[in-house]
Amino acid sequence: MTIHLLITDDDPLVRAGLALILGGSDGIEVIGEAANGREAVDRVASEQVDVVLMDIRMPVMDGIAATLAIAGMADPPKVIVLTTFDADDFVVRALANGASGFLLKDTPPADIVAAVIKVHEGEPMLSPTVTEQLIRQVTDGAPNDRVETARRNIEQLTEREREVAIAVGRGASNAEVATDLHMSVATVKAHISHIFTKLSATNRVQVAICVHDAGLI
Repeated sequence: MTIHLLITDDDPLVRAGLALILGGSDGIEVIGEAANGREAVDRVASEQVDVVLMDIRMPVMDGIAATLAIAGMADPPKVIVLTTFDADDFVVRALANGASGFLLKDTPPADIVAAVIKVHEGEPMLSPTVTEQLIRQVTDGAPNDRVETARRNIEQLTEREREVAIAVGRGASNAEVATDLHMSVATVKAHISHIFTKLSATNRVQVAICVHDAGLI
């Protein structure tokens, strides 16, 4: 299966470098570039895109607004945030609102390729440490109404789905969840798909935030 990739960054040199790195990788086809979020949204709406590399600070439309717009589409592609600093509050907001993970712009080429493939396959890009940091930033001082909403949403899950959701909330990969809960990876993926639907989540970070707000981790 070929992964159709869209590179979004307002720096043409960054776009060219990423296109060079990723375009020569087996299984990845760079279908185009976008210089701002508006261009990215338009291309996703009109072309087959599986993964978007999304810069945050861009003119016309920034990466957060573009990520939100893309996440709201039917069958949206995965979005990987490109950032300079891993503690950037913009990254936290993007992940909480639809992005599937993030890459630092100085990430080694082989790791960028691996990240694109991993996210396309539905695997988390974030280490447990990073996941914990992001959840803490997003959920500190969560208002009571959000806590109640999280608890109501969690109640929709079956007992097995709840176990999987808690494992996801702790940053476990599909393979780790399968090992810990004694099930196949295919079964884990099926449970996660159901969890996404029931929690109205588009990525694992949102699941983790819901589980955290509900007091399960």
